[in-house]
Amino acid sequence: MARYTGPKVRLSRRLGVPIADIPKHTAKRQLTPPGLHGMKHKRLRDYGVRLNEKQKLRYHYGMLEKQFRRAVDEAGRLKGNTGENLLVLLERRLDNTVRRLGVTRTVWASRQMVVHGHVLVNGKKVDRPSFMVKPGDEITFKPRIEKLARENMESMAGHEVPGWLGFNPAELKATVNAVPAVDEVPFDVNTNLIVEFYR
Repeated sequence: MARYTGPKVRLSRRLGVPIADIPKHTAKRQLTPPGLHGMKHKRLRDYGVRLNEKQKLRYHYGMLEKQFRRAVDEAGRLKGNTGENLLVLLERRLDNTVRRLGVTRTVWASRQMVVHGHVLVNGKKVDRPSFMVKPGDEITFKPRIEKLARENMESMAGHEVPGWLGFNPAELKATVNAVPAVDEVPFDVNTNLIVEFYR
């Protein structure tokens, strides 16, 4: 399969933005271009600028190109701004929702937790990271993963759960209160350039 399995920090360095909100990615040293003296970047043309914006969002959510393209097409079919619809769709993915709760440190860890069947939605095991949560859904975790989840939460002290999710850390139980708003997405990206890239 074409999934990227190499060093994740390399992606942050290539794009110049931290794609994961952990110290390894946010350190100033890691945001310099790769290479001995920091590769001298040539000025990007329009295509390169749009490609970079698309790659930022795709890597932030840990998706393959085919999955991402499908999400863009789905966002275009919905009413309203395509770029905003895309962000809302990506935020509602189950692997991203688990990450936003703070029980894992990265989207790759939350994806693994989902794929291994440790996450329950409305009492049923869901092992598809692309599963779309909707308002009213209840997210819980299997008992054997609770210790790891609590350790991750302790290591991420100060993590704020977004307003569209309700979370009870004592019981490790979360509820989806609403559809996420665009301004609640903690990642700065120009979605208009992404939509233009696919047109």
